[in-house]
Amino acid sequence: MSTYHPGMDEAGETRDRGGRGTDWYEEDGSALELLTALRTYQAAHGDLRRRMSAEMDMNTTDLAALRHVIAHERREEPLTPLGLARLLRISGASTSKLLDRLSTSGHLERVPNPHDGRSSVVVATAHGHEQVRARLAGMHERMLETAQEMPEEVRREAAAFLRGIAGVLDAESSSASPLTPATERPEERRPSRTRRPQGD
Repeated sequence: MSTYHPGMDEAGETRDRGGRGTDWYEEDGSALELLTALRTYQAAHGDLRRRMSAEMDMNTTDLAALRHVIAHERREEPLTPLGLARLLRISGASTSKLLDRLSTSGHLERVPNPHDGRSSVVVATAHGHEQVRARLAGMHERMLETAQEMPEEVRREAAAFLRGIAGVLDAESSSASPLTPATERPEERRPSRTRRPQGD
């Protein structure tokens, strides 16, 4: 059974980066240590995205768009504006404004789709590639070195665990009922104070 503790944030995740356990779970042991390590990684990754966004003077959604586009280019999978909208989970109108911003800043551009001349695809400019490479290339090399230090069988187990966690998150319904307000205000729930009758 899960529990809540005042040290959690709005998402129910502890903000402690020191490796201590999370208060969501009553159980203790290696499984909890694994989940705590995962949340420590999530916090570090979130901090990195915010730092990069500040350094590059763009919001986190714009930065995510740039990274998605570059990743698709490396896989030689042209990314359309609609495909980018789906990856970012934003509307077509919001994607159009995002592309306008990143085109003006010189990070992305729209070019004719090589597979369908009636549509366009989004590509990163040389400036966009250079900006991301300068900030991420060294980190990616160190991450790969860390992964290579793990025995091969452990890598497979770790990959299976992460895919399993991703499956849990993907399966989590986003159509849950919204939080509802209390039927009465907190002050209305407090016991009323009655005056003691005054003596004659």
